[in-house]
Amino acid sequence: MESKKHTKIGRPRTIDRNHLLDLAEKIVLEHGAPSLTIDALAKAAGITKGGVQYCFGTKDGLIDAMLTRWGNKFDKQVTAEKNGKTDMLSHIAAHIRVTRDSDPLSDSRFAAMLASLSPNAEQLADTQQWYRQQLEGLDVSTQQGRNARLAFIANEGAFLLRSFQLFDLNEDEWQQIFRDIEKLLPKKIDD
Repeated sequence: MESKKHTKIGRPRTIDRNHLLDLAEKIVLEHGAPSLTIDALAKAAGITKGGVQYCFGTKDGLIDAMLTRWGNKFDKQVTAEKNGKTDMLSHIAAHIRVTRDSDPLSDSRFAAMLASLSPNAEQLADTQQWYRQQLEGLDVSTQQGRNARLAFIANEGAFLLRSFQLFDLNEDEWQQIFRDIEKLLPKKIDD
């Protein structure tokens, strides 16, 4: 009697895009931005270069996905912090609180990754658009609006100074700075 071979026909293995993004961040953090290549990511993930290219296209597509994921995570935290409020002053107050309560080590790693990846013109445009959206609809013809804009800019400056380790702050100093920044916002918003 002749034996028959059975071959399994099944669904092709799917690639976990978020896992690839986690691995890409790990490569940058552990080995530096120049080490992030499609090939290095494929090897780290145990898949083919074509699998990585299927998910992101090019290295620029990969970097864009990394930046988008970080931005989306931050935006979700801000939305949760707003507690259903939809006005711009509440948005800026929530943005400031999320930054105030952020993890300095994670922020520093992300900032270093971002700087070392040297975003291209398209990625820079996307980041500029994200910042425009953060202040979109803020009425800067009022003192409240101008104070909120100033608080937002101070917030981002403090974030970058701490993230790039240009300004050595302990946790008490960090919280003090944010208490001062939050004084620029109307009391009813900052509650």
